[in-house]
Amino acid sequence: MTIERIIRIMAGFFVLLSLALGYQGSPIFVSEWFLAFTAFVGLNLLQSGFTGFCPPEKLLAKMGVKRSNGSCGS
Repeated sequence: MTIERIIRIMAGFFVLLSLALGYQGSPIFVSEWFLAFTAFVGLNLLQSGFTGFCPPEKLLAKMGVKRSNGSCGS
């Protein structure tokens, strides 16, 4: 698995989890403040798209996870 794929999975997981924890109709609702985490993930993805800086990417690279060859989805 590549760095790019892991980051996409992490972002999707955190968005879905924070929505489930922040939406009042959810069976695992905790607090509406979890929706702020959803916004944080979205802003992080937006700034990463413009700047190319992504902290998890640096961490995963140091852990030895390989990068993709540049094609989408590989």
